Amino acid sequence: MKADLVKAASEVITNQQILVNMVSRRVRQLLLGHRPLVEYAPGLGEADIALTEIANGKLTFESTFGQNGTAEAAARVVQFPGVTLSKNAKKAA
Repeated sequence: MKADLVKAASEVITNQQILVNMVSRRVRQLLLGHRPLVEYAPGLGEADIALTEIANGKLTFESTFGQNGTAEAAARVVQFPGVTLSKNAKKAA
């Protein structure tokens, strides 16, 4: 990976963990045959293409955290009504 591309992409995505995850996923997509979202020079690696896409604003992410950096309220879990068996119930043969 080229250092200037890493620096440019890290200015767009400031969290390094998110940046690494985004590049990793995009590299997998490119290796599976997805087309690049930007024009690139021949011989450029998939990671460099992914970094270029991020630096040019072609790739973004959506955070699952709230405005203040804390996780949003979890969805309310509703128990599925189940069948209750008594201890003395006999198994059907």
